[in-house]
Formats: sequence, structure tokens, C-alpha cells
Amino acid sequence: MTYSFSLERNPAKPGIFQHFSRQTWRRLAEATPLPLTSDDITTLTSLGDRLDISEADTIYRPLSALLEMHVENKRRLDAERKLFLHNYESPSTPFIIGIGGSVAVGKSTISRLLLELLRRWPNTPRVQLITTDGFLYPNAVLEERGLMTRKGFPESYNRARLIDFLAQVKAGVERVTAPVYDHVTYDITAEEAVITRPDILIVEGLNVLQPARSGPDSIGTTAVSDYFDFTIYVDADPSDIEAWYISRFKSLRQTAFSRKDSYFRNYASLTDEEAVTRARQIWRTINLVNLEENILPTRDRASLIIRKGCDHKVEGLYLRKL
Repeated sequence: MTYSFSLERNPAKPGIFQHFSRQTWRRLAEATPLPLTSDDITTLTSLGDRLDISEADTIYRPLSALLEMHVENKRRLDAERKLFLHNYESPSTPFIIGIGGSVAVGKSTISRLLLELLRRWPNTPRVQLITTDGFLYPNAVLEERGLMTRKGFPESYNRARLIDFLAQVKAGVERVTAPVYDHVTYDITAEEAVITRPDILIVEGLNVLQPARSGPDSIGTTAVSDYFDFTIYVDADPSDIEAWYISRFKSLRQTAFSRKDSYFRNYASLTDEEAVTRARQIWRTINLVNLEENILPTRDRASLIIRKGCDHKVEGLYLRKL
């Protein structure tokens, strides 16, 4: 069955996506190895994001096999094109996967899980992960531009630098650096992440599927997603994501918020009731607005939409037709 994705909860019009129920997708796992243990899954799981070995087996084992198929087909096409063009010296470039979706929807866990799964396939041992948080403008710049309450919105990112980074990766540059973001200090650090021509690069972020922007701050017609070979949107009901966000916020009082260098140290002493009130306010005035205005409208640009239920388990997948 195929669907055209709209912003409705249950898409129902024939279109460009093929729907796979959880049970249908699960059957694909039978012929695919899962080289992970329960301990691996526990290490990879983000705070508040429930993922067990069964979920990894049912959903992400077949997904890793599908992604490997795409990688191998890209390599085959690349080799055939070099032969046709007599361009034998041209370097092969990384296969880039973009993963987008809301705050607290589980992008980070899925990204780390796919990183581990894909690097354990024999043909793609070199897999790296980068988040677009590193390409946020530093807090000083956001303060100067009056954008601190818009952090995570498209205008808060240095898109020119992100696009330049991706262009270098796709050009086959041997060593490409990217800035690093610290979620405790809530700012860009002095560190750099180094990307060294991996087989696969995973790029995770809120707005990775945004089209090219127009207007006074536009940088041309190039979009970040133009550099991706495969894109994934992690989807769930906004009410469920809100509940996950509040639960994570409460848990952070005992971890990141309690650190002396935490930007949110004043939240560590909040009572449960105060934490819920504050988290709900942040969600509804910032994160939900960003989701509805910028993130969710990009959902049907993805190659694959992963739809989660209220228990964080995947209910279904929507794969774009070739």
C-alpha cells in the first residue's frame, strides 16, 4: 500500500510512499544479521528514549541492510561512471545519511544505533557521525542578533559553514573539520570534530531537510539536503513528543543540569511540579513552534519516515518509491 504524506496523523492518499507496518517490516529481519548485544543497546540509548534489543532487531536491523544496499548501488554506479568517463583518478566520496525530526523524538539514539550497525557490516567499516548542533551560531552571536529564544530554528545555524563542510566531504577531501557543541554549557566549544573520508557519514539535526532559503539571509539555491544520499525523518505525535521532552527535562535535573558548568544549573533545584511547568512552557513556546513551522513541513522530503507510537516503539515505516 502506498501513501502521500500530509501533515495528518494517518496519511491515506495514494502517492510516493510505500507503507510497511511493524509486522511486515519485522519479517525483513529474518535474513539480516544483528551484531549487537543488549549491553550495546543500553550504551547507545539516550536519556528518556526507550530502546531494547527487540526494537533494534525488529526495526533497525532491516534498515541497516536497506542502507547497505543503497551504499553498494552508489559504489557500483560510481565505478561504472568512472569507467565510462575515463576518470579513474577521481576519489570515491562518502555516502551521506541525513536524520531529522523534532527535539526529544529519538534522533540521537537512532543515529548512534545506525552508526554501530553500519560499521559492523564488512563493506562499510568506517562510519562517522556529526550533529548539526555544532553549526549553531555561538551564544554571543545569537545574543547579539536577538536569537537566543530561536535557538534550533533555521536562522540560528551558520548554514554557509554547514554547506561548505558538506561540500568538502562530498568532494572527497581527506580531512574535514566541524565545530562541536556542548549540551551542558549550551554553547559551541573550542574542540573540532574531524571527518576523514568515511564509507558513510551520518548527519543528525533538527532542520537537515530544510529546502534552500530565500530572503536577505539566503546563501544561494543550495540546501543542506542536496548533499544527502538517503534521508530519514523520525516522526511521532506532537503530544507524545511533549511528554518525552518533559520526562527528559525532569531526569536532567539529576544529571546535566546539576553540573557546575551547566547553562541550566538553576533548573536542578526545581520540584517535580515546577519542572513540569517549566518544561511544558519551553516546549510550547519554542520547540513546538519550531516543529510546526519548520521541521514537520519537511517530513515528506525524506527517503524514509519512521513513525513512533507513544511508547517510543516504531508503529510503521514509510519508504519513498524509487
